Amino acid sequence: MRVTEYATLVRAANPGPMTLEGTNTWILRAPDAEHSVVVDPGPMLEDHLRAVLEEARQVAVVLLTHKHPDHSEGAAWFANQAGCGVRAVDPAFRIPTDHAHGLSEGDVITADGLRIEVLPTPGHTLDSVCFWVPQDGSLLTGDTVLGRGTSVVAHPDGALGPYLNSLDNLRAFANSPAGVARLLPGHGPVIDDPAGVLTYYIKHRQDRLDQVRTALAEGHTTPESIVEHVYADVDPTLWPAAERSVRAQLDYLND
Repeated sequence: MRVTEYATLVRAANPGPMTLEGTNTWILRAPDAEHSVVVDPGPMLEDHLRAVLEEARQVAVVLLTHKHPDHSEGAAWFANQAGCGVRAVDPAFRIPTDHAHGLSEGDVITADGLRIEVLPTPGHTLDSVCFWVPQDGSLLTGDTVLGRGTSVVAHPDGALGPYLNSLDNLRAFANSPAGVARLLPGHGPVIDDPAGVLTYYIKHRQDRLDQVRTALAEGHTTPESIVEHVYADVDPTLWPAAERSVRAQLDYLND
């Protein structure tokens, strides 16, 4: 599905409580260009990966926003079929595994008239990055910001301090003259109010921290007890993820 002049969405058939409608695979290509860049090929679902191949045509490179399997599992298979490399923060996912296929702050990826800038945003995972397409005004956020609801910062891979810093940096970027028109998330619909949603994300995290502080003061000292107290309004099927978030919150408060 064409979403913008530069971005096409192919959604994986892996819906669920954590993946919403499924993983969003983004195909980025300049108008009238032959080569594309594929962001997050998604899980190892061959029908999905072949649909991405068909839509992407000639692939210059695969980029990963982070290492979670619902974004990265199909990357090696896809890259082999497409005859391209994979760039990622985590060396385990790079193809080839050399430094040149890493992703760092200030890196710029170009392909057939397309420009993509790398913005490190650790927190959801320590290897999370976002991708800025200045020609299009689109910022690809992976799981750092979702199209609906809020992202999980799961202990031990996720860390709340870096995540809060990343949200602050993204909000500043969204409010800058850069011209961020929309967020293209790893799950859920496109976000047309970047600064507003980022402000909500920051407030939500601060509110949850205040709730955890209150729960601790009231004698709820274990993550399990805090989840039952703080996340009583959340579907219990999500409580295991909430517990990992609480562990990340406790680590943050204990620093």
